[in-house]
Amino acid sequence: MSINSFGRIFRFMTWGESHGPALGVVVDGCPSGLLLRAEDVQHWLDRRRPGQSRHTTQRREPDRVKILSGLFEDERTDGPRTTGTSLSLMIENVDQRSKDYSDIRDAFRPGHADFAYHLKYGVRDYRGGGRSSARETAARVAAGGVARIALSALAPSVQIRGALIQIGKDRIDPEAWDWAETEQNDFWCPDAAAAARWVDLMDATRKSGDSLGAVIEVRMSGVPAGLGAPVYGKLDQDLAAAMMSINAVKGVEIGDGFAAAALSGAENADEIRMGADGPEFLSNHAGGVLGGISTGQELVVRFAVKPTSSILTPRRTIDVTGRERELLTKGRHDPCVGIRAVPVGEAMAACVLLDHLLLHRGQLGENQGRIG
Repeated sequence: MSINSFGRIFRFMTWGESHGPALGVVVDGCPSGLLLRAEDVQHWLDRRRPGQSRHTTQRREPDRVKILSGLFEDERTDGPRTTGTSLSLMIENVDQRSKDYSDIRDAFRPGHADFAYHLKYGVRDYRGGGRSSARETAARVAAGGVARIALSALAPSVQIRGALIQIGKDRIDPEAWDWAETEQNDFWCPDAAAAARWVDLMDATRKSGDSLGAVIEVRMSGVPAGLGAPVYGKLDQDLAAAMMSINAVKGVEIGDGFAAAALSGAENADEIRMGADGPEFLSNHAGGVLGGISTGQELVVRFAVKPTSSILTPRRTIDVTGRERELLTKGRHDPCVGIRAVPVGEAMAACVLLDHLLLHRGQLGENQGRIG
Protein backbone atom coordinates (compact mmCIF):
# COMPACT_ATOMS: atom_id res chain seq x y z
CA MET A 1 0.00 0.00 0.00
CA SER A 2 1.53 3.30 -1.12
CA ILE A 3 0.77 6.99 -0.56
CA ASN A 4 0.53 7.06 3.23
CA SER A 5 1.89 10.60 3.47
CA PHE A 6 0.51 14.13 3.15
CA GLY A 7 2.07 17.57 2.66
CA ARG A 8 5.01 19.14 0.85
CA ILE A 9 7.48 20.79 3.24
CA PHE A 10 5.67 19.93 6.47
CA ARG A 11 4.94 16.33 5.62
CA PHE A 12 3.68 13.43 7.70
CA MET A 13 3.28 9.71 7.12
CA THR A 14 0.97 7.61 9.28
CA TRP A 15 1.39 3.92 9.99
CA GLY A 16 -0.38 1.13 11.88
CA GLU A 17 -3.77 -0.55 11.97
CA SER A 18 -6.86 -0.46 14.14
CA HIS A 19 -6.10 -3.78 15.85
CA GLY A 20 -2.32 -3.83 15.52
CA PRO A 21 0.01 -3.32 18.50
CA ALA A 22 0.37 0.40 17.82
CA LEU A 23 -0.11 3.17 15.30
CA GLY A 24 1.75 6.38 14.78
CA VAL A 25 3.13 9.06 12.54
CA VAL A 26 6.48 10.23 11.21
CA VAL A 27 6.59 14.02 10.82
CA ASP A 28 9.16 15.51 8.45
CA GLY A 29 9.91 19.17 7.81
CA CYS A 30 9.17 20.48 11.30
CA PRO A 31 11.25 23.60 12.01
CA SER A 32 14.07 23.17 14.52
CA GLY A 33 14.32 24.81 17.91
CA LEU A 34 10.66 24.47 18.92
CA LEU A 35 9.86 23.52 22.50
CA LEU A 36 7.81 20.33 22.13
CA ARG A 37 6.66 18.11 24.97
CA ALA A 38 4.56 14.96 24.71
CA GLU A 39 1.85 16.61 26.79
CA ASP A 40 1.52 19.38 24.17
CA VAL A 41 0.45 16.75 21.65
CA GLN A 42 -1.50 14.74 24.23
CA HIS A 43 -3.88 17.64 24.80
CA TRP A 44 -5.22 17.30 21.25
CA LEU A 45 -5.34 13.50 21.34
CA ASP A 46 -7.43 13.67 24.51
CA ARG A 47 -10.04 15.68 22.60
CA ARG A 48 -10.36 12.89 20.03
CA ARG A 49 -10.01 9.94 22.44
CA PRO A 50 -12.79 7.29 22.24
CA GLY A 51 -15.09 6.30 25.09
CA GLN A 52 -15.59 9.79 26.55
CA SER A 53 -19.39 9.73 26.27
CA ARG A 54 -22.14 7.26 25.52
CA HIS A 55 -22.50 8.82 22.07
CA THR A 56 -19.16 7.46 20.81
CA THR A 57 -17.48 4.06 20.65
CA GLN A 58 -16.90 2.47 24.05
CA ARG A 59 -13.48 1.19 23.04
CA ARG A 60 -11.24 2.30 25.92
CA GLU A 61 -8.01 3.62 24.48
CA PRO A 62 -5.91 6.05 26.55
CA ASP A 63 -4.12 7.15 23.35
CA ARG A 64 -0.95 8.04 25.24
CA VAL A 65 1.58 9.41 22.80
CA LYS A 66 5.34 8.74 22.91
CA ILE A 67 7.80 10.87 20.94
CA LEU A 68 10.60 8.56 19.86
CA SER A 69 12.85 10.81 17.79
CA GLY A 70 13.52 14.34 16.60
CA LEU A 71 14.00 15.98 20.02
CA PHE A 72 17.04 16.95 22.05
CA GLU A 73 17.27 18.08 25.65
CA ASP A 74 20.18 18.68 28.03
CA GLU A 75 21.05 20.98 30.91
CA ARG A 76 21.40 23.96 28.53
CA THR A 77 17.83 23.78 27.22
CA ASP A 78 14.55 24.58 28.96
CA GLY A 79 12.95 21.39 27.68
CA PRO A 80 12.93 19.08 24.64
CA ARG A 81 13.58 21.05 21.46
CA THR A 82 12.96 19.92 17.89
CA THR A 83 16.19 19.23 16.02
CA GLY A 84 14.78 19.62 12.50
CA THR A 85 15.06 15.88 11.90
CA SER A 86 12.10 13.53 11.58
CA LEU A 87 9.77 13.28 14.58
CA SER A 88 8.39 9.80 15.22
CA LEU A 89 5.30 9.57 17.44
CA MET A 90 3.71 6.31 18.60
CA ILE A 91 0.33 5.51 20.17
CA GLU A 92 -0.17 2.01 21.51
CA ASN A 93 -3.43 0.10 21.05
CA VAL A 94 -4.44 -1.48 24.35
CA ASP A 95 -8.16 -2.31 24.05
CA GLN A 96 -8.56 -4.34 20.86
CA ARG A 97 -11.31 -6.97 20.72
CA SER A 98 -10.56 -8.72 17.45
CA LYS A 99 -12.97 -11.57 18.20
CA ASP A 100 -15.83 -9.13 17.58
CA TYR A 101 -14.99 -9.32 13.88
CA SER A 102 -14.89 -13.11 13.41
CA ASP A 103 -18.30 -13.09 11.67
CA ILE A 104 -17.08 -10.78 8.91
CA ARG A 105 -13.81 -12.54 8.20
CA ASP A 106 -15.02 -13.58 4.75
CA ALA A 107 -17.90 -11.13 4.24
CA PHE A 108 -17.97 -7.55 3.05
CA ARG A 109 -19.65 -4.92 5.22
CA PRO A 110 -21.92 -2.77 3.03
CA GLY A 111 -20.70 0.82 2.88
CA HIS A 112 -17.29 -0.12 4.25
CA ALA A 113 -13.92 -0.37 2.48
CA ASP A 114 -13.83 -4.19 2.77
CA PHE A 115 -15.00 -4.85 -0.80
CA ALA A 116 -12.68 -2.31 -2.45
CA TYR A 117 -9.66 -3.37 -0.37
CA HIS A 118 -10.20 -7.02 -1.30
CA LEU A 119 -10.45 -6.22 -5.01
CA LYS A 120 -7.31 -4.07 -4.95
CA TYR A 121 -4.98 -6.00 -2.65
CA GLY A 122 -6.40 -9.52 -2.49
CA VAL A 123 -5.96 -9.46 1.28
CA ARG A 124 -7.45 -7.29 4.02
CA ASP A 125 -7.32 -6.86 7.77
CA TYR A 126 -10.93 -7.52 8.75
CA ARG A 127 -10.28 -6.64 12.42
CA GLY A 128 -11.82 -3.21 12.52
CA GLY A 129 -10.87 -2.46 8.93
CA GLY A 130 -7.12 -2.12 9.42
CA ARG A 131 -5.93 1.08 7.69
CA SER A 132 -9.47 2.01 6.63
CA SER A 133 -10.52 2.39 10.27
CA ALA A 134 -11.09 5.84 11.76
CA ARG A 135 -8.58 4.69 14.39
CA GLU A 136 -5.91 5.87 11.93
CA THR A 137 -6.96 9.46 12.55
CA ALA A 138 -5.33 9.43 15.99
CA ALA A 139 -1.99 9.62 14.18
CA ARG A 140 -3.20 12.63 12.18
CA VAL A 141 -4.21 14.41 15.38
CA ALA A 142 -0.71 13.81 16.74
CA ALA A 143 0.77 15.38 13.58
CA GLY A 144 -1.65 18.27 13.96
CA GLY A 145 -0.47 18.78 17.52
CA VAL A 146 3.07 19.24 16.24
CA ALA A 147 1.81 21.62 13.53
CA ARG A 148 0.02 23.75 16.13
CA ILE A 149 3.23 24.15 18.14
CA ALA A 150 5.04 25.35 15.02
CA LEU A 151 2.19 27.67 14.05
CA SER A 152 2.13 29.22 17.52
CA ALA A 153 5.80 30.15 17.03
CA LEU A 154 5.69 31.25 13.38
CA ALA A 155 2.17 32.71 13.14
CA PRO A 156 0.82 33.25 16.66
CA SER A 157 -2.29 35.03 15.39
CA VAL A 158 -3.65 31.83 13.83
CA GLN A 159 -6.57 30.20 15.64
CA ILE A 160 -8.15 26.94 14.44
CA ARG A 161 -11.54 25.87 15.79
CA GLY A 162 -14.02 23.23 14.66
CA ALA A 163 -17.65 22.55 15.46
CA LEU A 164 -20.30 19.96 14.68
CA ILE A 165 -23.11 21.80 12.90
CA GLN A 166 -25.39 18.95 11.79
CA ILE A 167 -26.25 15.38 12.77
CA GLY A 168 -28.51 13.53 10.38
CA LYS A 169 -31.11 16.04 9.20
CA ASP A 170 -30.91 18.20 12.32
CA ARG A 171 -28.83 21.35 11.77
CA ILE A 172 -27.85 24.05 14.27
CA ASP A 173 -29.21 27.58 14.25
CA PRO A 174 -26.29 29.71 12.95
CA GLU A 175 -27.65 32.70 14.86
CA ALA A 176 -27.13 30.79 18.14
CA TRP A 177 -23.43 30.12 17.44
CA ASP A 178 -21.34 30.27 20.64
CA TRP A 179 -17.78 28.97 20.56
CA ALA A 180 -17.73 28.57 24.34
CA GLU A 181 -20.63 26.13 24.08
CA THR A 182 -18.50 23.67 22.06
CA GLU A 183 -16.57 22.89 25.25
CA GLN A 184 -19.74 22.36 27.30
CA ASN A 185 -21.37 19.40 25.50
CA ASP A 186 -20.45 16.00 24.08
CA PHE A 187 -20.83 17.05 20.44
CA TRP A 188 -18.51 20.06 19.94
CA CYS A 189 -21.79 21.83 19.11
CA PRO A 190 -21.91 25.67 19.19
CA ASP A 191 -25.70 25.71 19.67
CA ALA A 192 -26.87 24.62 23.15
CA ALA A 193 -30.42 23.89 22.00
CA ALA A 194 -29.21 21.64 19.17
CA ALA A 195 -26.85 19.81 21.51
CA ALA A 196 -29.76 19.08 23.86
CA ARG A 197 -31.81 17.66 20.96
CA TRP A 198 -28.92 15.52 19.81
CA VAL A 199 -28.72 13.67 23.13
CA ASP A 200 -32.13 12.11 22.49
CA LEU A 201 -31.41 11.67 18.79
CA MET A 202 -28.19 9.74 19.42
CA ASP A 203 -29.73 7.62 22.18
CA ALA A 204 -32.52 6.56 19.83
CA THR A 205 -30.08 5.89 16.99
CA ARG A 206 -27.77 3.79 19.14
CA LYS A 207 -30.63 1.73 20.59
CA SER A 208 -32.00 1.04 17.11
CA GLY A 209 -28.64 -0.38 15.97
CA ASP A 210 -28.29 2.24 13.25
CA SER A 211 -26.03 5.27 12.66
CA LEU A 212 -26.14 8.88 11.41
CA GLY A 213 -23.93 11.17 9.37
CA ALA A 214 -22.75 14.66 10.27
CA VAL A 215 -21.36 17.96 8.98
CA ILE A 216 -18.33 19.61 10.59
CA GLU A 217 -17.22 23.21 10.11
CA VAL A 218 -13.63 24.35 10.71
CA ARG A 219 -12.80 28.04 10.93
CA MET A 220 -9.27 29.44 10.80
CA SER A 221 -8.82 33.05 11.91
CA GLY A 222 -5.69 35.19 11.97
CA VAL A 223 -4.33 33.51 8.82
CA PRO A 224 -1.89 35.78 6.96
CA ALA A 225 -2.85 36.92 3.48
CA GLY A 226 -0.85 35.43 0.63
CA LEU A 227 -0.78 31.72 1.48
CA GLY A 228 -1.37 29.41 -1.47
CA ALA A 229 -0.39 29.33 -5.14
CA PRO A 230 -2.70 30.22 -8.03
CA VAL A 231 -2.81 27.01 -10.11
CA TYR A 232 -1.85 23.61 -8.67
CA GLY A 233 -1.06 24.68 -5.12
CA LYS A 234 -4.26 26.45 -4.15
CA LEU A 235 -4.79 26.79 -0.42
CA ASP A 236 -8.45 25.79 -0.71
CA GLN A 237 -7.46 22.86 -2.94
CA ASP A 238 -5.16 21.50 -0.26
CA LEU A 239 -7.67 22.13 2.52
CA ALA A 240 -10.27 20.21 0.53
CA ALA A 241 -7.85 17.35 -0.11
CA ALA A 242 -6.95 17.24 3.59
CA MET A 243 -10.58 17.00 4.71
CA MET A 244 -11.51 14.58 1.94
CA SER A 245 -8.70 12.26 3.06
CA ILE A 246 -10.33 11.78 6.48
CA ASN A 247 -12.08 8.43 6.86
CA ALA A 248 -15.82 8.48 5.94
CA VAL A 249 -15.77 12.01 4.48
CA LYS A 250 -17.88 12.24 1.31
CA GLY A 251 -18.07 15.97 0.62
CA VAL A 252 -16.12 19.21 1.22
CA GLU A 253 -16.96 22.85 0.62
CA ILE A 254 -15.11 26.13 1.11
CA GLY A 255 -16.98 29.26 2.20
CA ASP A 256 -20.54 29.15 0.88
CA GLY A 257 -19.58 26.10 -1.17
CA PHE A 258 -22.49 24.57 -3.05
CA ALA A 259 -24.82 27.29 -1.81
CA ALA A 260 -22.86 29.77 -3.95
CA ALA A 261 -24.37 28.15 -7.07
CA ALA A 262 -27.75 29.58 -6.05
CA LEU A 263 -26.42 33.15 -5.72
CA SER A 264 -26.12 35.79 -8.40
CA GLY A 265 -22.77 37.34 -9.19
CA ALA A 266 -23.77 40.52 -7.39
CA GLU A 267 -24.77 38.56 -4.28
CA ASN A 268 -21.68 36.34 -4.29
CA ALA A 269 -19.05 39.06 -4.80
CA ASP A 270 -17.30 39.92 -1.54
CA GLU A 271 -17.17 43.70 -1.82
CA ILE A 272 -14.12 45.55 -0.48
CA ARG A 273 -13.73 48.98 1.03
CA MET A 274 -10.78 50.84 2.54
CA GLY A 275 -11.00 50.95 6.31
CA ALA A 276 -8.94 52.75 8.90
CA ASP A 277 -6.60 49.76 9.25
CA GLY A 278 -6.54 48.72 5.60
CA PRO A 279 -8.83 46.84 3.18
CA GLU A 280 -12.05 45.43 4.65
CA PHE A 281 -14.38 42.85 3.11
CA LEU A 282 -18.13 43.33 3.53
CA SER A 283 -18.84 39.58 3.33
CA ASN A 284 -16.99 36.26 3.11
CA HIS A 285 -18.80 34.05 0.63
CA ALA A 286 -15.41 32.88 -0.70
CA GLY A 287 -14.37 31.48 2.68
CA GLY A 288 -11.18 33.52 2.91
CA VAL A 289 -9.60 32.33 -0.35
CA LEU A 290 -9.52 34.06 -3.75
CA GLY A 291 -7.65 32.53 -6.68
CA GLY A 292 -6.29 29.85 -4.36
CA ILE A 293 -4.61 32.47 -2.13
CA SER A 294 -5.65 33.51 1.37
CA THR A 295 -7.07 37.04 1.68
CA GLY A 296 -6.53 37.52 5.41
CA GLN A 297 -10.19 36.82 6.11
CA GLU A 298 -11.37 33.89 8.18
CA LEU A 299 -10.93 30.60 6.33
CA VAL A 300 -14.06 28.45 6.41
CA VAL A 301 -14.22 24.78 5.38
CA ARG A 302 -17.02 22.27 5.89
CA PHE A 303 -17.03 18.52 5.37
CA ALA A 304 -19.74 15.88 5.39
CA VAL A 305 -19.18 12.55 7.15
CA LYS A 306 -21.30 9.58 6.10
CA PRO A 307 -23.13 7.40 8.64
CA THR A 308 -20.94 4.77 10.31
CA SER A 309 -20.90 1.65 8.12
CA SER A 310 -20.48 -0.81 11.02
CA ILE A 311 -24.04 -1.15 12.35
CA LEU A 312 -26.23 -3.71 14.09
CA THR A 313 -28.99 -3.39 11.50
CA PRO A 314 -28.86 -6.45 9.17
CA ARG A 315 -27.80 -5.55 5.63
CA ARG A 316 -27.55 -7.70 2.50
CA THR A 317 -24.07 -8.43 1.16
CA ILE A 318 -21.87 -11.16 -0.31
CA ASP A 319 -18.81 -13.06 0.93
CA VAL A 320 -15.51 -13.78 -0.82
CA THR A 321 -17.05 -16.79 -2.60
CA GLY A 322 -19.86 -14.66 -4.03
CA ARG A 323 -22.51 -16.16 -1.77
CA GLU A 324 -25.27 -13.76 -0.74
CA ARG A 325 -25.98 -13.32 2.97
CA GLU A 326 -27.22 -10.90 5.60
CA LEU A 327 -24.70 -9.22 7.86
CA LEU A 328 -24.69 -7.15 11.03
CA THR A 329 -21.47 -5.87 12.55
CA LYS A 330 -20.78 -6.61 16.19
CA GLY A 331 -18.30 -4.64 18.27
CA ARG A 332 -17.94 -1.12 19.62
CA HIS A 333 -18.59 1.55 17.02
CA ASP A 334 -19.46 5.23 16.88
CA PRO A 335 -23.17 5.68 16.12
CA CYS A 336 -22.05 8.98 14.56
CA VAL A 337 -18.36 8.98 13.62
CA GLY A 338 -18.66 12.68 12.79
CA ILE A 339 -18.62 13.62 16.48
CA ARG A 340 -14.96 12.68 16.91
CA ALA A 341 -14.09 14.02 13.45
CA VAL A 342 -14.07 17.60 14.80
CA PRO A 343 -10.53 17.46 16.29
CA VAL A 344 -9.38 15.51 13.23
CA GLY A 345 -10.54 18.29 10.91
CA GLU A 346 -8.80 20.84 13.11
CA ALA A 347 -5.58 18.80 12.97
CA MET A 348 -5.62 18.52 9.18
CA ALA A 349 -6.26 22.26 8.89
CA ALA A 350 -3.23 22.95 11.11
CA CYS A 351 -1.01 20.72 8.96
CA VAL A 352 -2.14 22.44 5.74
CA LEU A 353 -1.66 25.95 7.13
CA LEU A 354 1.83 25.22 8.42
CA ASP A 355 2.82 23.57 5.13
CA HIS A 356 1.64 26.60 3.15
CA LEU A 357 3.27 29.03 5.56
CA LEU A 358 6.61 27.26 5.09
CA LEU A 359 6.12 27.14 1.30
CA HIS A 360 5.34 30.86 1.26
CA ARG A 361 8.41 31.76 3.31
CA GLY A 362 10.60 29.53 1.17
CA GLN A 363 9.50 31.29 -2.00
CA LEU A 364 8.90 34.89 -0.91
CA GLY A 365 10.37 35.28 2.57
CA GLU A 366 8.42 37.96 4.41
CA ASN A 367 7.66 39.92 1.24
CA GLN A 368 4.01 40.67 0.50
CA GLY A 369 2.17 43.23 -1.58
CA ARG A 370 0.89 46.37 0.14
CA ILE A 371 -2.29 48.32 -0.53
CA GLY A 372 -2.67 52.00 0.32
